[in-house]
Amino acid sequence: MHAPLRTIVFDLDGTLIDTAPDLIATLNLTLAREGMAPVPYAEARKMIGGGARGMIEKALVAEGRADVKADLDRMFGDFVAHYAAHIADHSRPFPLLETTLDRLAADGYRLAVCTNKLEWLSVRLLDMLNLTRHFAAICGQDTFGMQKPDPEVLRRTIAKAGGTPDRAIMVGDSGTDVRTARAASLPVIAVTFGYSEVPIETLQPDRLISSYGELAAAIRGIEAAA
Repeated sequence: MHAPLRTIVFDLDGTLIDTAPDLIATLNLTLAREGMAPVPYAEARKMIGGGARGMIEKALVAEGRADVKADLDRMFGDFVAHYAAHIADHSRPFPLLETTLDRLAADGYRLAVCTNKLEWLSVRLLDMLNLTRHFAAICGQDTFGMQKPDPEVLRRTIAKAGGTPDRAIMVGDSGTDVRTARAASLPVIAVTFGYSEVPIETLQPDRLISSYGELAAAIRGIEAAA
């Protein structure tokens, strides 16, 4: 039997949920309201790991806007208002997620979410997809006033879930997640189906999975190597 109460901390966008359709639709609607061209889907997908504000900022910089800060704050507010109303129009859990979460819970793991999404939006999304029940803590960029890759947000998420960093593993899809885990001295499992800006294997996570059907074995591999 696995050692009890190890904490598995998941990123949200691109890791638990395929949120790209609703995020990108909201981004491009926000840009259109400013008279800006849409970001192509494939390009925008790679921008998601930095959060919605980061997506908008990159679009503004590319447009050559002089006063990025003022535009960014206003556009972010517009983005959040629209996104909240359409957060689960097309966003869905990645295949095999729910059965995997149930299996991990049955095996004695506690589960948590550490995301750069706002906490209330994260809870809203997981509520609408009936996934909130799986997690002992759901923490966003505003929960502790810091965001990934600051390792402290990961440490505090683990503590809020009732765990300890020495008995935790991070699961994510981007360089931000890998950097956060490394800075917190946690092992990290990366998924290949997320929104990484670069091929995720080049970031050298401890384990790499292409399906949630592989997650339990990846966790066991990390535990065996510890």
